[in-house]
Amino acid sequence: MRLLLVEDDNHVAAALSAVLARHGFDVTHARSGEEALQALVPEGAGFGVVLLDLGLPDQDGYEVCGKIRKRTSTPVIMVTARSDVRSRIHGLNLGADDYVVKPYDTGELLARIHAVSRRTAHEDPAAEAEAALHLGPVRIELPTRQVSVDGSIVQLTRKEFDLLALLAQRPGVVFRREQIISEVWRTSWEGTGRTLEVHVASLRAKLRMPALIETVRGVGYRLVAPSS
Repeated sequence: MRLLLVEDDNHVAAALSAVLARHGFDVTHARSGEEALQALVPEGAGFGVVLLDLGLPDQDGYEVCGKIRKRTSTPVIMVTARSDVRSRIHGLNLGADDYVVKPYDTGELLARIHAVSRRTAHEDPAAEAEAALHLGPVRIELPTRQVSVDGSIVQLTRKEFDLLALLAQRPGVVFRREQIISEVWRTSWEGTGRTLEVHVASLRAKLRMPALIETVRGVGYRLVAPSS
């Protein structure tokens, strides 16, 4: 996913960009409101999410959010130290999709980014029409949460489906164990590692395709798309 990070502090931006890049994001850094608005031309410029800091040098972040919303429907997550309810309500009324207060947990930020992108895709009719993933004989229907192999329905649990859908949306990309736990189980890695291993083994067995999900030793898992 392409992500636009709007942050005037270069040290903060560099550290956050490195974290986001490790989790598969293609990050573009804008240092001011004007840079952000230019980056979003035309029609969002293919960005999946805008991470918008409110303390910008040239314009108030709220003003930038309002301008972004007039130009594109790209999800906007405000990131700020302003924690009062009135500030949050004001941001949401201007069109922000979510609001994260500093200091924040990185896992929570990643979960919120994925949550707003999924919610936006679900609301987009064009995205709905393309919401079936085809991986050789495997078909994954995202809206109906239905999986079939060679036309035969495979019954998966909710977490099994979430895990498969996460990996299948980026075939060949290695997902770190911590990232999978954060996005599928909405919790930290501690104490959940064995659960992940069990779910991967169950998916391999139910789909009757043990080579579909590859273990990358010491890192995590990736989905290997079958050729047919």
